[in-house]
Amino acid sequence: MSLTHGKVEAFIFDMDGTMIESMPWHARSWVTFAERHGLKLDVSDILARTTGRTGVECMHELFERKLSDDEAQAMVHEKEEIYRELFHDKFEEVAGFTAFAKAAVARGLKVAVGTAGDKHNIEFAMSRLKMDPLPLAIVGGDEGFSGKPTPAIFLEAARRIGVAPERCIVFEDAPFGIEAARRGGMRAVAVCSTHTAAELAGPHVIAAVRDYNELAHSNFLETLDDAA
Repeated sequence: MSLTHGKVEAFIFDMDGTMIESMPWHARSWVTFAERHGLKLDVSDILARTTGRTGVECMHELFERKLSDDEAQAMVHEKEEIYRELFHDKFEEVAGFTAFAKAAVARGLKVAVGTAGDKHNIEFAMSRLKMDPLPLAIVGGDEGFSGKPTPAIFLEAARRIGVAPERCIVFEDAPFGIEAARRGGMRAVAVCSTHTAAELAGPHVIAAVRDYNELAHSNFLETLDDAA
């Protein structure tokens, strides 16, 4: 798709590793899940293969055999329950996220979320983040859209808030998500909570930061259209 862009009108945030510091807990939950099912698992490998993909896609990737829809969904439910139990008392946002999102809305930008996480993980995160205002749209990985690196989830988020993809900036922490933004014709900001800037590089990536405090200190919102 073309990378000819106009004025930025919206931000679309991935959730895990981008809004919340959840990836270490997803990693731990994969270990526990694998142990329960007698699976040998290289955590770094499975995260590289699955981060950004929907839960059902992850299970097909992990088991490498045909799973029925009901079986795959049951496996997803089990794994994500483990994740939420582990992260519950350690929950934290990526530093500065809620303040940054609120400041973006105050400047007239629309905010949406596009995540491969399911409705239970979304509710878990949103109930703790207490964003004010709430995102205008949240697209989850259990709504029938293909996971990243396809752009389907991000494109649906843009559609729901009525903003053309080329006027959106995606915030992502994973290579699959950065690639999904590119395929959708969107610019991206790399949030380097789980990967390096080099791993998240691309011609459409306009900034790479560790957290949102860095963006605030760099006057990102004030100079947005110049940067983009």
